[in-house]
Amino acid sequence: MPKTKQYEDLPKLPQKTEEEKARAQEILDQLYEHYPNPHCALDHRNPFELLCATILSAQCTDVRVNKTTPDLFDAYPTPKAMAEAPIQELEELVRSTGFYRNKAKALKQSSQTLVENHEGEVPQKMDDLLELYGVARKTANVVLGNAFNINIGVVVDTHVRRFSNRYGLTEHEKNTDKIERDLMALFPREHWTNLSHLMIHHGRNACKARISEPPEHPLCKQYGINCECQAMREN
Repeated sequence: MPKTKQYEDLPKLPQKTEEEKARAQEILDQLYEHYPNPHCALDHRNPFELLCATILSAQCTDVRVNKTTPDLFDAYPTPKAMAEAPIQELEELVRSTGFYRNKAKALKQSSQTLVENHEGEVPQKMDDLLELYGVARKTANVVLGNAFNINIGVVVDTHVRRFSNRYGLTEHEKNTDKIERDLMALFPREHWTNLSHLMIHHGRNACKARISEPPEHPLCKQYGINCECQAMREN
C-alpha cells in the first residue's frame, strides 16, 4: 500500500516513527482481511440523505436511524422540501431517535442554509459543512468521506475511540480531536474513511465495550496491547 503523504490542506500532525506507522499498517491490513467490505451503516441514496441520517445518529443506533429515515425522506426528499417543513411534523418523524426537538431543528435549519447558500446542494468543503446547524467535525467527516470520497479526517465514534486506546494507537483516552490527529498521522490518507468503518466493524464484532471473556480474535490477541482482555488471558 502507498506510504502516507504530506498534504498542504491538512494541519501539522503529530510525529510518528516508521515503526509506529508500520505497526498501524499491519493492523489496517488485518482489518481489511477480516472485514473485506467496509461501508457506511447508515442507509442513504445521496449526500443530502447521508447528512440528515448522520445528524439523526447522534446518541442513537444506526438501526434505529435506518428505520426512521424512509418515512422522513418520503415526506421531505430535498433540502427545499425539508427547509419548508413544519417543525412539528419533523419532530414527530424523528421522535424515535431521541433528542428529537433539537434534531428536527438541525434538519430544518441546515436545509435552509443549503438552499440559501449552496443552491440546495451539500457542500464538499469542511468549513462549509461546519456552518450548518447541528453539524460538527464528526458529521462532516462522515459526509465528505462516504458521499464524496474526500478524506479530510477520521470519524472518531465510541468504537473508534475504544479501539484506538486498546490497540495503543493513541495516548488520549477521551479527546476525540487528538485521537483523530493521531490516527491521521499513523494511517494512509486514502484509507481514513474505511478505517473508521473497519474499527467499528471490529468493535461490534469482538472489541466490545464490556468484556466478560477475552475475545478469541487474532487481532485482539496480537495487537490489543492496552486492552483488559490481555490480562484476562494471562490469568
